[in-house]
Amino acid sequence: MAAYSKYLTARHSAIAGAAAAACALLGVLGKRRAAAQHGKRSGKQALQNNEKEGKKERAVVDRVFIARICRILKIMVPRALCKETGYLLLIAVMLVVRTYCDIWMIQNGTVIESAIIGRSRKDFKKYLFNFIAAMPAISLVNSFLKYGLNELKLCFRVRLTRYLYEEYLKSYTYYKMGNLDNRIANPDQLLTQDVEKFCNSVVDLYSNLSKPFLDIVLYIFKLTSAIGAQGPASMMAYLIISGFFLTRLRRPIGKMTVIEQKYEGEYRYVNSRLITNSEEIAFYNGNLREKQTIHKTFRKLVEHLHNFILFRFSMGFIDAIIAKYLATVVGYLVVSRPFLNLADPRHQNSTHAELLEDYYQSGRMLLRMSQALGRIVLAGREMTRLAGFTARITELMQVLKDLNGGKYQRTMVSQEKDTDKKPALPLIPGSGEIINTDNLIKFDHVPLVTPNGDVLIQDLNFEVRSGANVLICGPNGCGKSSLFRVLGELWPLFGGRLTKPVRGKLFYVPQRPYMTLGTLRDQVIYPDTLEDQRKKGISDQVLKEYLDNVQLGHILEREGGWDIVQDWMDVLSGGEKQRMAMARLFYHKPQFAILDECTSAVSVDVEGYIYSHCRKVGITLFTVSHRKSLWKHHDFYLHMDGRGNYEFKKITEDTVEFGS
Repeated sequence: MAAYSKYLTARHSAIAGAAAAACALLGVLGKRRAAAQHGKRSGKQALQNNEKEGKKERAVVDRVFIARICRILKIMVPRALCKETGYLLLIAVMLVVRTYCDIWMIQNGTVIESAIIGRSRKDFKKYLFNFIAAMPAISLVNSFLKYGLNELKLCFRVRLTRYLYEEYLKSYTYYKMGNLDNRIANPDQLLTQDVEKFCNSVVDLYSNLSKPFLDIVLYIFKLTSAIGAQGPASMMAYLIISGFFLTRLRRPIGKMTVIEQKYEGEYRYVNSRLITNSEEIAFYNGNLREKQTIHKTFRKLVEHLHNFILFRFSMGFIDAIIAKYLATVVGYLVVSRPFLNLADPRHQNSTHAELLEDYYQSGRMLLRMSQALGRIVLAGREMTRLAGFTARITELMQVLKDLNGGKYQRTMVSQEKDTDKKPALPLIPGSGEIINTDNLIKFDHVPLVTPNGDVLIQDLNFEVRSGANVLICGPNGCGKSSLFRVLGELWPLFGGRLTKPVRGKLFYVPQRPYMTLGTLRDQVIYPDTLEDQRKKGISDQVLKEYLDNVQLGHILEREGGWDIVQDWMDVLSGGEKQRMAMARLFYHKPQFAILDECTSAVSVDVEGYIYSHCRKVGITLFTVSHRKSLWKHHDFYLHMDGRGNYEFKKITEDTVEFGS
């Protein structure tokens, strides 16, 4: 029998080796096929910014991944004594208790089966009642474990989301990410879905790794006394070899996860664009064109998901063989040795019932140990997928850090054009100087440059003091909106010196005013809150006067009071929204206000009253408008011709007014 056992072991070892070699060959072929398909597909379809994918950081399990995950964990677990640490300890304790429950159930179940085989009614009833009595406690342990895991996922998500939004909504970072920096296309996807998936993956990995490791330690301790140290050592050797082999095969999963989330974000973006611009698309009858765009984006996502499914299918085949079935074979080989070896002194004097009970108990422990080894091996797949989410979250954190530090990356246009006129400026974002001074706006040798390096005006010089309204005019694309973005510090200064009040004393009123989510009062005091209004000592009666000044007093009665909540973007008409924005301007009373075609839907008489009231309360205006009726409300005009030239002059009786 001993010789037969050795023959059996060698035979199964040969089979295992052949199977492993076949699996390796299959994995390599599958990997090459997937790479070839990806290469063909990428050659046919060029995504926006796809050429940068090769420069992206790799999403694989290595030292870089460990450094990234540790950096994020410091955010999710900020200190040793916090709520997250408590849940981590709760989960750890419950995992230990659950493992001991598993061992007890194996031992108790083996005794019950021995009592049945031995026809001992007394022992059967005794141990069966023990099992029934232990069921509530075991069930409670499982419930506590699930509770701890779910709460930890939520706590991690709260911590990480708050940190990211703290950086994202700091100053104008949310604007800069979409308009100045082109590294991240869909921040909403990252801030919502990717954060949730990352937190869930981290907690699941913690559970899926710690429980099997704990099982292995306890089962090794139990099995060493039962079948010797050689059996558990063989299982551990198998774990190391198979884990290393499967980790090498799973390397593409990280990159494929990153690409999957990128395509998901693009698909979500084209759908949100359709909703946001539905009216314009309807006027153009653009439904068929939009359908083509959505189908093209969705088809791209589906092709990638299909290839991902095929890759996971091939990996699932290899995982099942190596992590489950071969692990079971190794377990059988290990547990059979002391029983098939007739010279083993442990079972020389054992009865059939004792042999059966010992085999059941050792076999089940070894089976549980092999399952734990399999879960650790399969956890490598989840770790590779986690590497993909970690790479995306880390990239978002790095971009936010750069933007908050005044750095951004964007494709710059060529500076070689128009070299016959003037030498090109060295385009260095942030090289200009901003000086905060009340009641003065002064551009001193400031180049007007877009974020991608397009120079609109090389040298802008003018000065405006409080009380002198300025009318800004010129063709489309000449730089009117660009001037306001530089003035509002949305765009970086590429040189010169800009003197202006602090941000809170400069107010912008766009042509399509923004209506926030909230009450009617919130529309007037935005971005202030009710607490801010009370601190300023402004009553609701004063707010009513602001509405009356722009002929919106009837809105208060029509909608049902200050605290009514509506979708104000739909409830208010275009003219009402523009007048609401002017009431908002009267509430804030800034030193300077930028009016960007913001009275185009307002009658001339109401418009005249608004401008007169602004001058009365001391608000100096920069106005973009093509109406001749507004010239009389301004003292200077700034005209841009769209070819890099401008003129800033005082409006006199001899000034030729232009417009409609």
